[in-house]
Amino acid sequence: MIDESNIEKVNKRVADLETRLSDPALSKDRKKFTALLQEHSHQKKLQARTKEFFILLKAKTESEEIIADPESEADYREMAEAELEEIKEKLPQAEEDMQFALLPPDPVDASNAIVEIRAGTGGDEAGLFAGDLYRMYTRFAELRGWKINVMDINASELGGYKEVIFSIEGEEIYKQMKYESGVHRVQRVPATEASGRIHTSAATVAVLPETAEAEDLVLKPDEIRIDFYRAQGPGGQSVNTTDSAVRITHLPTGEIAQCQDEKSQHKNRSQAMRILKVRVQDRFRREEEAKLASERRSQIGSGDRSERVRTYNYPQNRLTDHRINLTLYSLDHIVGGDIQELITALYDNDMGLKVKAALET
Repeated sequence: MIDESNIEKVNKRVADLETRLSDPALSKDRKKFTALLQEHSHQKKLQARTKEFFILLKAKTESEEIIADPESEADYREMAEAELEEIKEKLPQAEEDMQFALLPPDPVDASNAIVEIRAGTGGDEAGLFAGDLYRMYTRFAELRGWKINVMDINASELGGYKEVIFSIEGEEIYKQMKYESGVHRVQRVPATEASGRIHTSAATVAVLPETAEAEDLVLKPDEIRIDFYRAQGPGGQSVNTTDSAVRITHLPTGEIAQCQDEKSQHKNRSQAMRILKVRVQDRFRREEEAKLASERRSQIGSGDRSERVRTYNYPQNRLTDHRINLTLYSLDHIVGGDIQELITALYDNDMGLKVKAALET
């Protein structure tokens, strides 16, 4: 826990950062400006949380002194007792908020994100479920005022998607969306099932941060292979008569990105390269994080993409997030885009694990 004497250091750091950020010359260095902006946001939050905590702590002490003083008037003592009860209710949350604010921010959290949804096991039903997830996320983004840009779509025959890739732009996108990575499983009666049996299928979600490092990543010409081919629609039929679809392979890592959604070969190549850079940079980041295995065990944020993270049970209107054993009976609202409660619960659990790990070191 932060000592009250350190509050002045936080205040001075906030003032120093605000002075540096007001320098017009700093805007020319995007990376440095972004890093200082993120630190300023972190320090401002820490400033507010510590101030709130120590105000409550001081009020608690004052109330206890009034109650303990035999010369205190009965009315004052009664008021102090009521105030003390209220403070005791608020103090644990204020302390937890301060502990969260003490944790160093992950610079990746401020990034925009590229989301990839792929149909898994379950045939046509998996494709339909992938479409449901896509609509759930786009609706959630719309409710928050985020910008969605579809980068590539591979539609299935019944109106679902074999694969859909889209970017989300806004404030702290990756911080919110990173918990969605993993295998999502659905249990429901398919529209194509005549006997009415419950069918289980799955789709995988990958959320990749679109960091400044990814944007600036230089892929050498001799390290990539670019293939052009004719775009295909559902069932394999050609959707245009030119080789406009693009597939780019990064040879050192084996990462592949392809795009066929645009009619222009140039636009498809640009989108595929953008996706590839994000995938390669994310791979580098994960390899670096893997070296800190003990730290990663205390986190759920980045999400193993092969891990089953959630089950959507339509007959019971039930959703279960297996990582934190959370069950909600409001699936109809969730698939309509109301996933904030889920994200908040996952974030709080993640931060709690990080605070615990920090206290144990």
